Amino acid sequence: MTARLHTHTTPVTADLLRGAPELEQTPTGVRVHRLPARALAQAADPQLAMVESQPSGVRLAVTTAATSIELRALATRFGFRGAPARPLGVFDLVVDGRLVGQGSLASATVVTIDMATGSREVAEGGVDGVRFDGLPDGEKSVELWLPHNETVELVELRTDAPVRPSADRRPVWLHHGSSISQGSNALRPTGIWPAVAAALGGVDLVNLGFGGSALLDPFTARAMRDTPADLISLKIGINLVNTDLMRLRAFGPAVHGFLDTVRDGHPDTPLLVISPILCPIHEDTPGPGAFDTDALAEGQLRFRATGDPAERAAGKLTLTVIREQLARIVRERAADDPNLHHLDGLELYGHADAEELPLPDRLHPDSATHRRIGERFAKLALAPGAPLAPSLRPGRLPLEV
Repeated sequence: MTARLHTHTTPVTADLLRGAPELEQTPTGVRVHRLPARALAQAADPQLAMVESQPSGVRLAVTTAATSIELRALATRFGFRGAPARPLGVFDLVVDGRLVGQGSLASATVVTIDMATGSREVAEGGVDGVRFDGLPDGEKSVELWLPHNETVELVELRTDAPVRPSADRRPVWLHHGSSISQGSNALRPTGIWPAVAAALGGVDLVNLGFGGSALLDPFTARAMRDTPADLISLKIGINLVNTDLMRLRAFGPAVHGFLDTVRDGHPDTPLLVISPILCPIHEDTPGPGAFDTDALAEGQLRFRATGDPAERAAGKLTLTVIREQLARIVRERAADDPNLHHLDGLELYGHADAEELPLPDRLHPDSATHRRIGERFAKLALAPGAPLAPSLRPGRLPLEV
């Protein structure tokens, strides 16, 4: 098929994006941020700065008669010296609810991080395009999902017909979690578990899942407080263990403080607290977590727990302890907050699931498991009668290419 000539050029602006809380103008284009600049300034954390700029859950959403679309953008990819190369970021094109195409940018800036020293080596790349031809004739709803695992500076859309922002009247679901919520080990942006759940539940996702950075930070709570939302969920646990960030004495007050701040902006919004999914290495063994150096020597990426189970007596956190504490905190608060709910993460991924679908790196689910978690969350949290059930039109998954 002959590619159509692009006769329209449209700069990427906020009204064309869904799930993007903040945009930064750069010399190249616009960079998506999922936390405000003031939060990043308070954290001063390179890990958080990296993951919050990776646009998990963010998509360009337009209505158009175009049959050919190209997004021009500059990608930044991150990798770790000595670790296996990460897969390229994928763009998913969804037309009228159907996944019709996927693509990646051929050129990118590559940042290689030395895990021992924290130093970074940068190889500069340039602006490139991801193009989709042969789209159906006539007016249609088009969503171009951005990669969940690499930063992109968005320059412009090139199309063979005008585009206009799509209207989206679905309830807004605001979610916060760890790298599992961001989508680690998923192969495409519509395959991360929050995107699967949002499609099935018929909700408009704003994903504040941050790899290694779901740490009960006050600035994240304030960002959630200030973000418009109809439904809210908070998945807490794994990062507090694998960073060995706090002890039991600090954990309870930190959870209460986080919930208090969110409630300052959303006093009556349905709010679901989710405890950790199963992670065998940290069920009863505290952190910190670390790369398994023996696996790295074999060209594989795996994680291990370095704590001592006996340290639980001194207040070190494990996933078992966190599940018990979250259930208690939510139960006690719900007496005065009827819109506060709890979901045990083992209902999303538990012991039987681990037998069938083990975590390939001992920490993150693979694509099949992301899908299972998303389907279960839609049933347990978003379906009629469930804690976050809004008044919805029926949801559906984007059909496979």
